[in-house]
Amino acid sequence: MATPDTDTRQTEAKNCPVCHGTGEVARTVRVGRKHRVVGEQSGLCLNCLGSGQAPE
Repeated sequence: MATPDTDTRQTEAKNCPVCHGTGEVARTVRVGRKHRVVGEQSGLCLNCLGSGQAPE
C-alpha cells in the first residue's frame, strides 16, 4: 500500500485565508420572496477556486 501524501497537502493547503485549505466555503441558502435563510450548503472557494492554495 502506498504511503499517503497528507503531510505535503496540509502544509500547502494553509495558504488560503478564506477557506483555510479546504477548498470549500459555506454558502447561505435563501428561499422565497422575502429571501428567508433556510440553511447552508458547501460552495467552491472563489479565492483559490477549490485548490486550497491562495494565488500569489
